[in-house]
Amino acid sequence: MVTSEERMKILKMISDGKITAEEGSKLISTLSQRSEKTGKATKRSLSSQMLRVRVTDMSTGKTKVNVNVPMKLVDAGLNIAAQFTPEMENAQMMEAVKEALSENMTGKIVDVVDEEDQEHVEIFIE
Repeated sequence: MVTSEERMKILKMISDGKITAEEGSKLISTLSQRSEKTGKATKRSLSSQMLRVRVTDMSTGKTKVNVNVPMKLVDAGLNIAAQFTPEMENAQMMEAVKEALSENMTGKIVDVVDEEDQEHVEIFIE
């Protein structure tokens, strides 16, 4: 299994334009295959996992949004979220997040600071 640190680095490279979503996807696949060959991959059932989205107001430190969604509903949720979250409108980021979710990883998969709106967006799989 690819660690959440490795995924975060790959997602950051995609959002910074250093690599394409396709290159990021290939990199994640390669890392996942490496883990599977060494016996380190441990996948949990989707029915026991939750996607947690937390949006914090950076000026007050208060949580504005705290949503927990069963992983079974995430695909539909991502399509809806793309309409409301500017970071998700980026097709490359959307594909990278979908790839991370399809690999059943756990931990923080997205950590974005929106300086303009003074918001901190975090997405976790637990």
